[in-house]
Amino acid sequence: MFTQINNFITWFDGVVWGLPLIILILFTGFLLTTRLGLLQVRHLGKALKFMVKNEEGGDGEVTSFGALCTALSATIGTGNIVGVATAIAAGGPGALFWMIVAAFFGMATKYAEGLLAIKYRTIDKEGHVLGGPFYYIENGMGKQWRWLAKIFAFFGAGVGLFGIGTFTQVNGIASAVTNFFDPDKAHTVALFGNTYSWATVVACLILTVCVGLVVLGGIKRIAKVSQVVVPFMAVLYVVLALIIVITNITAVPAAIVTIVKSAFTGSALAGGAMGTMVVAMQKGIARGIFSNESGLGSAPIAAAAAQTKEPVRQGLVSMTGTFIDTIVICTMTGLSIVITETWNTGLEGVAITTAAFQKGLPFPPVVASFSLMLCLVFFAFTTILGWDYYGERCLEYLFNRNKAAVTTYRWLYIICVFIGPYMTVAAVWNIADIFNALMAFPNLIALLALSGVVVKETKDFFKKHKNYEF
Repeated sequence: MFTQINNFITWFDGVVWGLPLIILILFTGFLLTTRLGLLQVRHLGKALKFMVKNEEGGDGEVTSFGALCTALSATIGTGNIVGVATAIAAGGPGALFWMIVAAFFGMATKYAEGLLAIKYRTIDKEGHVLGGPFYYIENGMGKQWRWLAKIFAFFGAGVGLFGIGTFTQVNGIASAVTNFFDPDKAHTVALFGNTYSWATVVACLILTVCVGLVVLGGIKRIAKVSQVVVPFMAVLYVVLALIIVITNITAVPAAIVTIVKSAFTGSALAGGAMGTMVVAMQKGIARGIFSNESGLGSAPIAAAAAQTKEPVRQGLVSMTGTFIDTIVICTMTGLSIVITETWNTGLEGVAITTAAFQKGLPFPPVVASFSLMLCLVFFAFTTILGWDYYGERCLEYLFNRNKAAVTTYRWLYIICVFIGPYMTVAAVWNIADIFNALMAFPNLIALLALSGVVVKETKDFFKKHKNYEF
């Protein structure tokens, strides 16, 4: 019975994350890029400037930078360290090329999401901001589409509770801490009919308390913590990867040639016939989407809380999220892996990136693996926080702002974090993937339906601000 259920889940995961969704996400990005006239190239400089320069006035609960950090805290997670390694191991170095291509079009998608989030958000009497795909579906497409918004909210809450938000991240933290402090599992304890390392148990308790303290404080506390942790960890990780690139600078041109070549020819090492261009494309694009969440509809929930009067301005700030997440951080991971040639050593997941850092950094291996563990722990910790916020907002929409429902969700979330390390079921990861995909469909339908609004708002904004600086 369980085997059949498991097989069905694995099959269904393959169906929803198959070509239809990947094509739909790419098509949406391509369409928006074309209709907006390569906006992500022409206005990237402006977007990066707006990212750090908060707007004066405007309604909202957190600053634009705070909203971006909340969105980035949820996006920059284990996908940047583990996902890239998995994609390159399965699809060859060419997967990185397709990951960057998908992110390029994804920037236009993320821009549209941020713009619509501000345009169609609602602010209640208490100054509490409600926004995100459910509101641009309902207010933008019309009340008759409310059922689509409810579907999005249902799967969004599920992704937070059982998917990207809890189990996958907690699992990542537990294994990273255990692999560093107790790789041989010398100190174990028997729990729930299994034996676990004490490192796992202690890490899990500390994590649950930290998550509880932040989550119970709501969006403002989540944004405060994210504004400190996100820039710090992103800079630390990029610096470490840059050290690998600079100390192996002579290997960089060859690595770039390998990446581009393998993108179109596939890689023999990725398994003979399977290592064709299609596999490199599929792995790179799917992992890229998983990492930067362009098109999933999660980031606009955070963008809606930003203090701003201009939808276009917030759209540009949101767009930098995909740029930082994939074009900067994932590229750094990928380059480190290709330069040090650890992707074809038979290792998998985080072990590939750890090996790359140990081989590439001019430090003792223990320092290299400790720094990577630190990055992974912080990346995953902030993802847990960001997704709690997303889940709460989805639930608020489903239950018409019922406070008891939100409080119950918070406690359930903390419990899921607590039991996360003891969940060893592969089905959990597949369920997370399925929820993720089913959340993307309603959002992509809305983005395509409202693409005309995005184009009009953008043209009006740049016409209005033609003559003076922002």
